[in-house]
Amino acid sequence: MAVHAHPDDESSKGAATMARYVREGVDVLVVTCTGGERGDVLNPKMDRPEVKESITEIRRAEMARAREILGVKQAWLGFVDSGWVENYDPADPSGLPEDAFARVPVEQAAEPLVKLIREFKPQVILTYDEEGGYPHPDHIHTHVISMAAFEAAGDPDRYPEAGAPWQPLKLYYHMGFTRSRVVALHEELLAMGEDSPYGEWLANWDDKDDKSDRVTTRVPCGEFFELRDDALRAHETQIDPDGFWFRVPLSVQRRRWPTEDYELVRSLVDSTVPEDDLFAGVHTPADVKG
Repeated sequence: MAVHAHPDDESSKGAATMARYVREGVDVLVVTCTGGERGDVLNPKMDRPEVKESITEIRRAEMARAREILGVKQAWLGFVDSGWVENYDPADPSGLPEDAFARVPVEQAAEPLVKLIREFKPQVILTYDEEGGYPHPDHIHTHVISMAAFEAAGDPDRYPEAGAPWQPLKLYYHMGFTRSRVVALHEELLAMGEDSPYGEWLANWDDKDDKSDRVTTRVPCGEFFELRDDALRAHETQIDPDGFWFRVPLSVQRRRWPTEDYELVRSLVDSTVPEDDLFAGVHTPADVKG
């Protein structure tokens, strides 16, 4: 189960990993917390009044195309996009719209996720780190409710009306945007005599923000990068097909960094890091540590 804030997040974070596991026979469910209703049209080719007026319906249709490409199942939690806020402080969500997802109390917001966990019965959950991957209110709240639901889903005293308890065994954070990965791709392009889209980014990178040393798990999935990119392009309102996401040739990515990377933060099974498989240590219920 991969828990995401908006439609399109599933295609920019862990999409090749999910595509790989689906094709290996794993049942994969994407949970989308909001409909992306307050998202901007980020692709200039789609920036038209009729698109903005129908953004909710359009983003649902985009999500349907992306999940078909990846082969995943998908469920909506039904919350409303909070919108982007500069310098957002999660301790004070009062400046957000009244119906914003990030204003929903954790106990209330986690309940439908607990229900989905108990219905789907995932062994592994993917979500964002404590900063949300980036500080969008919905990404931060997605992290908070994912952590709460992971702990509550197996407790028969919590949310008794949400179904029979089920305890997931492992929880990971996405760690896709580390400095080590960006440097590797940047140096590879320069060595080839090609322009790199990462020069300015690296020049302004604050090393205290780097999370390279937190990566515990690198999942080989380079052969599925094309599917990942196709799923991204399905989100036409959000992704410019000629934009930043697609400037590094797939051959370079597969040669220099053919993995998607994660941090293992909760595990109820014995597994040794570093790992190359999200299901390392997950075999039978006998592996659970009490």
